[in-house]
Amino acid sequence: MNASTDEQIRDLGQRWAQAEERGDIGVLDALAVPEFRMVGPAGFILDKAQWLERYRTGALLTKSLRWDEIEVRDLGSVAIAIGCHTQQAEYQGRPVDGRFRITHIFVRDGENWRLAGLQLSPIAGPPPFNSPERTA
Repeated sequence: MNASTDEQIRDLGQRWAQAEERGDIGVLDALAVPEFRMVGPAGFILDKAQWLERYRTGALLTKSLRWDEIEVRDLGSVAIAIGCHTQQAEYQGRPVDGRFRITHIFVRDGENWRLAGLQLSPIAGPPPFNSPERTA
């Protein structure tokens, strides 16, 4: 893999995480393509305007966001980063803290990368049917 792509994606991802923490709509808007989509941890889908509106209205307050355990795959004009997303946040005054597996989709925009989509999945333990204590 091209080391510079890995570095660029990690840098962009850190700027994204910091902007989410600050609720910085200007930075988030600039980082994402107009066609951006987010799939949330409960399966809901937000377009770019809806994603930004959560901060504009104050409905979402992100107290901390850590992005780590990152693996980047460079596919040419697309890069995919899979990592962990740990947040302390409130949505409409209710806690939405959690640790999620997150997939970012980045697309080339000239010499730069931009965020095209992300999906959050809750990290849970193994399913009960895989438990060694269970017998058939």
